[in-house]
Amino acid sequence: MSFISYYFHWSEDEVLRLEHNKRRKWCSEISRINESLNPSKDKKEKSIFEMKASR
Repeated sequence: MSFISYYFHWSEDEVLRLEHNKRRKWCSEISRINESLNPSKDKKEKSIFEMKASR
């Protein structure tokens, strides 16, 4: 939730109203946009899905 809220400046209530699959879609979209804006191999930001996998 905080990932979406941070990038879109949405409130907690707005994010909670989204269905789970919609939240996942937005996380993917945000990550894809970040990747396209920062195409270097030395990524500064990880996708939210990469963060989860590295735990």
